[in-house]
Amino acid sequence: MSEWIDVVAESALPAGSRKVVVTPYAEIAVFNLDGEFFAIEDVCTHDGGELASGACEGDQIICPRHGARFCIRDGRSLTPPAYENIDTFPVRVENGMVQVDLDD
Repeated sequence: MSEWIDVVAESALPAGSRKVVVTPYAEIAVFNLDGEFFAIEDVCTHDGGELASGACEGDQIICPRHGARFCIRDGRSLTPPAYENIDTFPVRVENGMVQVDLDD
């Protein structure tokens, strides 16, 4: 069963922006990539550090600690030193709220 939670108003997350939200599951980074919303767990699989403060290039987030790259769209690990993918979460917009499904 889905567990959709409100994370941010759609209007508060313009294209190119991101927001970290604390959920019962974990800290989740929500991104607006040209009008599409994506959510990833805010943890680098290389060393457990946070990711959301890293630079974004297209649909990639770059770990601010050691430079590993991950795909924001699907969580794939793209470069060393990270070899494991990061968790992603389904995202939808309902009544102007960006929601994340924690039960997927």
